[in-house]
Amino acid sequence: MSITALVLAAGNGTRMKSEKPKVTHEVMGVPMVNLVVEAARNAGAGRVIVVTGHQSELVCDCLNKCCCAEYVETVYQADRCGTANAVQLIEGMLTEEERKGTLVVLAGDVPLIRPETIRTLVDDCVSSNAAMSVLTAKFKKPAGYGRIMRDTDDHVVGIVEDKDATPEELKICETNTGTYAFALDGLFERLRRISNDNAKGEYYLTDIVKVCCDDGLTVRAMRVKDTDETKGVNDRAQLAGVSAALHKRITRRWMAEGVTLISPKTTWIGPHVTIDSDVEIWPNTYLRGHTRIGKGSTIGPDSRVVDSTVGEQVTIDSSIVLESEVGDFCSIGPRSYLRPGCKLETGAKVGTSCELKNAHLKAGAKVPHLSYIGDATIGKSTNIGAGVITCNYDGFKKSRTEVGDNAFVGSDVMLVAPVAIGDGAIVGAGSVISRDVPADAMALERSDQRNEEGMAKFLREMSGGDV
Repeated sequence: MSITALVLAAGNGTRMKSEKPKVTHEVMGVPMVNLVVEAARNAGAGRVIVVTGHQSELVCDCLNKCCCAEYVETVYQADRCGTANAVQLIEGMLTEEERKGTLVVLAGDVPLIRPETIRTLVDDCVSSNAAMSVLTAKFKKPAGYGRIMRDTDDHVVGIVEDKDATPEELKICETNTGTYAFALDGLFERLRRISNDNAKGEYYLTDIVKVCCDDGLTVRAMRVKDTDETKGVNDRAQLAGVSAALHKRITRRWMAEGVTLISPKTTWIGPHVTIDSDVEIWPNTYLRGHTRIGKGSTIGPDSRVVDSTVGEQVTIDSSIVLESEVGDFCSIGPRSYLRPGCKLETGAKVGTSCELKNAHLKAGAKVPHLSYIGDATIGKSTNIGAGVITCNYDGFKKSRTEVGDNAFVGSDVMLVAPVAIGDGAIVGAGSVISRDVPADAMALERSDQRNEEGMAKFLREMSGGDV
């Protein structure tokens, strides 16, 4: 069965009071339109077509960063005269084979829709040989939503928009969520029969229900179990509301799968993060992007990991890890910063208050405290003393430092790149190393020490004892 998804994302979103399109605003770190697109793909849609309009180029930029971007196409709605018109735009884009399948229509500002719900709606439409199935929700206070009209036999016979409803119709609690599954056979012919005779002068997709009923076709309604899935975003308060709902969904999921969250309310886990069992996450920890945390690791407190892979039995304490790879049994922190491009092999250690950038620590290498290691490779089991700096930038270009296996670099050393320290070499504390050090050699670079006998006493006497 062919499934095509159409995501409506052409609106202005004026109530957001923003310079960027509403659907590009993020929910838990992901643009809401991308969440809808991903849900459609995960529900089995072969093609996902997004209708753009207001600031189309910004919407397209977001879609290009979507994790399923290769399956996404866009169509521009120049005259935004209604949702029925938006659907008509794709008529010429579909193949003959696709026209025998099902079209799912989704709203780009309803980011919590689940793939399972979309698939169930499609299956309901197909299995009942219906012209369409509409996803509905029941609210005690349904203001703003279109109402589902039923006849005395409980069959769906229409949808009336909130602005066009009579006082009696406004009492109906079953609402339209804006999510539909259509049999594509005959759909576009029926869309051409929709009128714009309504309060907004638009061609409502909801009016297709009456057209189908007039043709004697079956219209199905499927009520959603979790009404959070149907929450739309029109302003900042609603954006915060759906973010809170997704946060709750995500934290419950990971706890159910064997992850310990010491403080779920203060733990932030993005939708694309994956976590193995027996991971402990401490308060005020943020996991974002396509991050993966391996089994038995402890993350936090006060840590942020973004677009990084973290192995098993890793400890990250009060630190930041960005776009990096951390192997098994590593430890980071407290208060350290791994900038993009870092790789820590098994058992490597980055201790207190260190900064690494584009650095490769091989197995067992240690940078225990107060160091900057940039554009460098640190060999196996090598120890870097406190306050070591790789001087990787000369004001014009970046250069690399290479330190071999089983080497020792003493405290407060400056390694002026490009420079190489051989296997087993020792660099004495306080040295400025600008030339290569051979394997098993010891390098010392210090000015001669001069002791002025009695000078301290003389200075105290001259200053009246204040020195």
